[in-house]
Amino acid sequence: MTLSITSPHDGGNIRVVAIDGDHVDLEIVQDHLSDFYQWFYFRVTGAEGRSLTLNILNAAGSAYPNGWPNYRACISYDRETWERTDTDYDDGKLSISLTPESGSVWVAYFAPYTMERHHDLVASVAAHAGVEYRSLGRTLDGQELDYFTLGDGPLKVWLYARQHPGESMAEWWMEGALDKLLDPADPIARRLREKCTLHIVPNMNPDGTRRGHLRTNAAGINLNREWHAPSAEKSPEVLAVLAEMDRTGVDFAMDVHGDEAIPHNFLAGFEGIPSIRDEQLALFHAFSEALVARTPEFQTRHGYEIAAPGQANLSMSTAQVAERFGAVAMTLEMPFKDNDDLPDPVQGWSPERSALLGRSCLDAIHAILPQLEAYRG
Repeated sequence: MTLSITSPHDGGNIRVVAIDGDHVDLEIVQDHLSDFYQWFYFRVTGAEGRSLTLNILNAAGSAYPNGWPNYRACISYDRETWERTDTDYDDGKLSISLTPESGSVWVAYFAPYTMERHHDLVASVAAHAGVEYRSLGRTLDGQELDYFTLGDGPLKVWLYARQHPGESMAEWWMEGALDKLLDPADPIARRLREKCTLHIVPNMNPDGTRRGHLRTNAAGINLNREWHAPSAEKSPEVLAVLAEMDRTGVDFAMDVHGDEAIPHNFLAGFEGIPSIRDEQLALFHAFSEALVARTPEFQTRHGYEIAAPGQANLSMSTAQVAERFGAVAMTLEMPFKDNDDLPDPVQGWSPERSALLGRSCLDAIHAILPQLEAYRG
């Protein structure tokens, strides 16, 4: 067979520059109407048993070049099980080495969570008794913005993911959280559904997901810089979610993401908002401590720089929601590489670990329910 590399599938992204025997030169395609790029996902056929070197030539100009050192690309033969392969970053070029075991293999920046899998998730969750499904509106490409509510308690908990579509670990996290919430035998889930009404948007950026973007929607807009003034023309996804939040109110909110460079799971909070309250910040720290106690995958030593008083960026979701609603809000970041505190040499950070962290986060929410009730009571 002739070596072939293609990416026209759901979420695909790569451009072939040249093929010379077993050496292939590639480029990642920029997000539409944007300079952002880093996500790649493509298929290699006709190379069984050949020692391939796949060179991504424009890696140095990507959105987060600090994400490439110590990074290893993901490969799969069945698109279910994803493993890591040898990858080097040198002189601005990312070189992926693999010897395919069959005539067809997929290569990706992280295990993809495609729109087809998203539709399967939506169909499965919407079929459960006690789940209310609604579309919050249409995206610029005409896709539905899927939204679930479950539980009937007074605390309003919002979980939303994938404002940045290339951060596919965020929807794997959602799949794990939803599996737990819908388990009728799980006592934590039962208590959460009793005490809370959960509002869930599993994918806030369907257009970027399908287009194979790293960070933006169909208009080339970074949704997580639109929360101060979303518009129907540029950011209808944020406009719809924020309107629903205004309708329901928010007590607790988690915005789920991935970080290219930092090899740890961590939280970013709302410390710099103008109206910050001591009790609000104490609950954020209580949640962090509860999550540390429930999984060795989470830590509080590494993360982003904390905003100075009054210097929070209110265009970002976590700061805007904390300021607007007085909510305990946070951004969860997971690694594209591995969790250096608990490394896995075969898979690195993976879909399975993302899903398990989703379950652990629900356990931590449950742990702070009495304090959250007192704060909002």
